[in-house]
Amino acid sequence: MDDRDQKSLNTLLSEQSPEQLQAIGQALAEAAAESHALLSEVMSSSSAGMEIPENADPFGMMDTYGRLGKSLATNPSALMTANLDLWMSWVNLWKDFTTGEIGTSGDKRFKDPEWSANPAFEFMRRAYELNAEWMLSLLNAADDLSDADRRKARFYMRQTVDALSPTNFFATNPSALKAMLETGGQSLVEGLRNARADMRKGRGKLAISQTDETSFEVGRNVATAPGKVVYRNRLIELLQFEPATEKVHARPLLIFPPWINKYYILDLSERNSMIRWLVSQGFTVFVVSWRSADEETRELTWDDYVSEGVMAALHEVTTRTGSSDVNTVGYCIGGTLLTSALAYMAQSEDRRIASATFFASQSDFSDAGDLMVFADETSRKTVGQVIEANNGIMPGELMGETFNWLRPVDLVWRYVVDNYMLGKKPRPFDLLYWNADQTNIPGKTHRTYLDAFYGENRLSRGEFSVLGKTVSMEDIDIPVTIQASREDHICPWHSIYRGAQRYGGDVNFILAGSGHIAGVINHPDAQKYQHWMNDTLPDTPEAWLADAEELKGSWWPSWMRWLKPIAGEMVTAKPVPDRGLGEAPGTYVKMRLKPIADGEKPSTDYAKPAKAAPKKTKSTSTAASKTASAKAKTSTASNAAKSKKPAASAKRKSGSRKNQGKSGRSTSSPSA
Repeated sequence: MDDRDQKSLNTLLSEQSPEQLQAIGQALAEAAAESHALLSEVMSSSSAGMEIPENADPFGMMDTYGRLGKSLATNPSALMTANLDLWMSWVNLWKDFTTGEIGTSGDKRFKDPEWSANPAFEFMRRAYELNAEWMLSLLNAADDLSDADRRKARFYMRQTVDALSPTNFFATNPSALKAMLETGGQSLVEGLRNARADMRKGRGKLAISQTDETSFEVGRNVATAPGKVVYRNRLIELLQFEPATEKVHARPLLIFPPWINKYYILDLSERNSMIRWLVSQGFTVFVVSWRSADEETRELTWDDYVSEGVMAALHEVTTRTGSSDVNTVGYCIGGTLLTSALAYMAQSEDRRIASATFFASQSDFSDAGDLMVFADETSRKTVGQVIEANNGIMPGELMGETFNWLRPVDLVWRYVVDNYMLGKKPRPFDLLYWNADQTNIPGKTHRTYLDAFYGENRLSRGEFSVLGKTVSMEDIDIPVTIQASREDHICPWHSIYRGAQRYGGDVNFILAGSGHIAGVINHPDAQKYQHWMNDTLPDTPEAWLADAEELKGSWWPSWMRWLKPIAGEMVTAKPVPDRGLGEAPGTYVKMRLKPIADGEKPSTDYAKPAKAAPKKTKSTSTAASKTASAKAKTSTASNAAKSKKPAASAKRKSGSRKNQGKSGRSTSSPSA
């Protein structure tokens, strides 16, 4: 609790001297001048580099409210019940005030004591809370809405409720009023200056700062794991990181992060870097760094991401290291891409990937959370117009805004209050710096993601085409680990679980605490959160969780107990070879949106693909793969027999939808 929370608003008002009041008046005049300057900049600025088609209702909010109103009109008894509940809530509120009963709130927005100690602010808070509860309850009365309309109505109703919080308005925010009195009005002036700076940063559009971006630099204090760029084409830079142990596992680990943000979520600071932790565990780690879309890459398609991303990286890793196969990781949309590539490879009898791990990655999009709001026909049409207006590119700024508005209280309104009402400067935070470092996406690739996955769920249904072949997830018979996070608002764990049941091989499902980022990036040394494991894969996620074991701390060590037995024998580590393409983190990751909009290009010194060794026959390749898999299972079964606990991976036969029973993996040594 800061100093302004220590004194009540009435106390601060009573302590104001004539000189202090005069200073506040002068500050208000200065604030008025800042307001006029801000307005002038807004009127004269244009959002260079990002065009948004004019549309009064681009994502169908008013249409959704219209459908909700129509539904309520057809159910008058339910609406009357809701209104009676509202009336009784107001009666109880007045009753509490007449009897002097003080209420408290668990909502962190109302942490200032004034919201409970001051009758005026307490009344505002409680009135807001009961009205908000009533508005959200109206959805229960609209019983004939489709699932899609109900989802959109709930989303927009929540957005409206959050926007109307009294904390979001200067005159009804006691913390903002206290700050004005304590600073002699300078908090107002500083807040408006912060708003002007954010407006300039957004090139005419308010780009709310969540952190002090000047405190970080890619390659200096984030993305610092030592390594080199070992391959570059027009879409990816392939990074290989220096070993940290004398011996390493023979089978390399190849990671495909999402391209909606940049790879260094896996390598923020040294204390929470997953990449550094993986090399410390004896892995040879390769990571794909995706290029932010520009004029050269704006026409790339999903198939291009498979061929020039997954296949190109896989070819380089296997050819350069001499390993016949690799273990892989796919994070978020990078995992969706990997799944589609694996299904294609299964049809082609390509066995170069021995296992796959998926971080917060969906493959079944039948109920993919709040992002479904932006995946209906109306929204997809709007996105198509945005892409067309931006010369075939989905602007990174718009993607960043979309994800922020999925959690508006934490990622939008909090900073409106702190930055603009309290006049605070955002504090340095590496995670929020990464969150603000957005990337452009080729429009065709993004449209495929929205249309084929979110809109039609074609991958899960076995109807998606990769490089000319219609593929099925059930053909993927390699062992997989699937991680989900219990509070993930972007990739809900129930949705990820449904996708887990589509794979044709052994599935090891892990549920982590926290959300889309903190649930994944949770270094064991932090000793935070928890995770759940279960050795079966029942039909429903609820059944899985009911029988799961809760374990303290990071899920990474549990993953290692699954991965190490299939990572190959230990061999002497070698330094990363210099391919003449520069040091990690490379050039693609350093490209930011404004320079791209201004025409700046990253390095175009592309590497020639490594010369492939003579191909083995299919039978030899398949036999080798089966032998390696058998060795891994034998080794794991031996370790499992020594453990007192049952297995934590779900054995599934190819093509089966039902769980095949418990496997022989223990928590100390999971099976392949």
